[in-house]
Amino acid sequence: QVQLVESGGGLVQPGGSLRLSCTTSSSIFRFWTMGWYRQAPGKQRDLVAHINSGGNTNYADSVKGRFTISRDNAKNTVYLQMNTLKPEDTAVYYCNKFPPGRNDWGQGTQVTVSS
Repeated sequence: QVQLVESGGGLVQPGGSLRLSCTTSSSIFRFWTMGWYRQAPGKQRDLVAHINSGGNTNYADSVKGRFTISRDNAKNTVYLQMNTLKPEDTAVYYCNKFPPGRNDWGQGTQVTVSS
C-alpha cells in the first residue's frame, strides 16, 4: 500500500486559481504514471489528468486548457495547477497512480468554487 498525501485545496471564487500537491514517500515514485481524480457529491470519482514518468500528460475534456498537471521527481510530488475555476470543479480531489491502486487512496483535499 502506498501512502499519498494531498494538500492545497480550499475555497475560491469562480475564475480563481489553486495549486494542489500530492506527496509520497515511495522511492520509486519517478517510475509511476500519476493521476489526479475528483469526486463531487453524489457522483463517481473521475480522472482529471495524468502524467507519465516521461512527463507526457493527458486531460479530461472538462479541464483542458484550464488545469495543468506536473511532477517533481526529486520531491516525490505531483501537482495540479487549476486556473479559471468554475463552480462545477467543486469536488474532493485525490491523487493516485494511473490506473489507480485500489488501496492507495488518500484523504483527498476539498476544492470549493463559490462566490
